[in-house]
Amino acid sequence: MEFKIENTEVYGIEKSIKASGNPMRTIFDRNDVNEKDFNRAFKLGQTLNGQGHDNFLKGIIVQMDLTAPLYFWKQAQRYHWFDYVSSQSTMHCLLKFDVKNQCVEDTDERVIEIVKSLIDEYLKLNNDDPNKVVLWRKIVASLPCGFCLGATMTTNYQQLKTMYLQRRFHKLKEWHVFCKWCEQLPYFFELTGVDKILNLNKDDKNG
Repeated sequence: MEFKIENTEVYGIEKSIKASGNPMRTIFDRNDVNEKDFNRAFKLGQTLNGQGHDNFLKGIIVQMDLTAPLYFWKQAQRYHWFDYVSSQSTMHCLLKFDVKNQCVEDTDERVIEIVKSLIDEYLKLNNDDPNKVVLWRKIVASLPCGFCLGATMTTNYQQLKTMYLQRRFHKLKEWHVFCKWCEQLPYFFELTGVDKILNLNKDDKNG
C-alpha cells in the first residue's frame, strides 16, 4: 500500500479573503470579493507564522481522504488543527485486514509474517479462552509502523502553511508527497507565501 491523498475539497476561499479586511472596516462589508481583497489577502497571508496577520487563513477549510502508515500518523498528530473526521479502526477491523497489502513495501516481511501468524492463532481460539485477550494485545502491540490506515481529515490553510514550512524537506517521502499536494490547492502559494519564506525557486517546486 502507498501513501495517498484523495477526494480533496476546499471551502471558504472567497469568504475568508473578504474577511481578511474586517479589522480595518467601520462598516461590515458583505459585497462580493474584489481585486483589492485578493491583493490584501495575498499580502497578509505571506507574513511570518505567529504574527496574527494570516489568521483569516483558518477560514479556508480543506477536507481530504488520507491513507498513511502509522509512522506518518504519529507525526501528523502533533498538529492541533489537523483533525480526524473518522478513520479506519484496528480495534474493529484488524482481524479482517490483509496485513501484507495494508503495509508499505518497506515493511520487513518477517514482521508481517509474525503478525499474520498471531492472527491465525487468535482466530483458532474459542471465545471463552482466557488466552484470547492476551493474544489480542500481542497482535496490537506487534503491528508494524508501516501498517496503513485511511482517515477523512479536516484542516485549514493556516495549519497547512505551518505543516508545509516544517515538513517540506523532511526525510520521510510521505511528507514530500503531502507538500506537493498542498501546492496543488487553490491559491496556496499566493495565500501562504511559503515559497517566498523558504526561498523556493521553480525547480524546487517542481522537483
